[in-house]
Amino acid sequence: RVGRGRYRITARGRTVLASPGPITLAQLATYPEYQEFKSRTKSGAGPAAVALETVTPLEAIDAAIQSVRSAVSVELLERIKSAPPDFFERLVVELLIAMGYGGSRRDAGEAVGKSGDGGIDGVIKEDRLGLDAVYIQAKRWDNPVGRPVVQQFSGSLDQHRATKGVLITTSAFTADAKDYVKSIGKRIVLIDGVQLASLLIDNEVGVVTEATYRLVRVDQGFFEPD
Repeated sequence: RVGRGRYRITARGRTVLASPGPITLAQLATYPEYQEFKSRTKSGAGPAAVALETVTPLEAIDAAIQSVRSAVSVELLERIKSAPPDFFERLVVELLIAMGYGGSRRDAGEAVGKSGDGGIDGVIKEDRLGLDAVYIQAKRWDNPVGRPVVQQFSGSLDQHRATKGVLITTSAFTADAKDYVKSIGKRIVLIDGVQLASLLIDNEVGVVTEATYRLVRVDQGFFEPD
């Protein structure tokens, strides 16, 4: 912890994030650091317990929310990967509609997952009037998506004279893939598994609100003299 609500990832954490596939509790349980953390949490002793005494209530709430959000993100990706292939296509439709694309559910449903033309999985309206279109490719993969796949997608956009595309994956993108999209004239947005889960949560797709809490503070102005 390097500041209020701010944390710095460790070298071990970077190694775990760089590994392909989702991060599971079973995987975390193999690391001594995680075992030590669980042991401290159960016993209520050690540095973790001492640190909790210095955390404000708002910081504790924020940490708890982030913990729940992380757990939900992992579960979302696991469920997406275990679902039938066409489920991912429907999920993309629901997410894009929730984000304001597609015009209507019928329009989006007819566009996404029906093309299969030159590496394009679908075309969706950028706005409700259909003034521009966004071409989509979805990869429900465990392994990272590399530069060749992104190059192929870019070539498919050329065939359709398109300049905008979204490539979505449940895994991650290699550094070469990310560098490639920065070097071309077309606008290609890469959405990896972490971003996908975050967008699903933020747009309330595939999740439900379990509880809502109301936080209050003293109104200093109310107590000041007129």
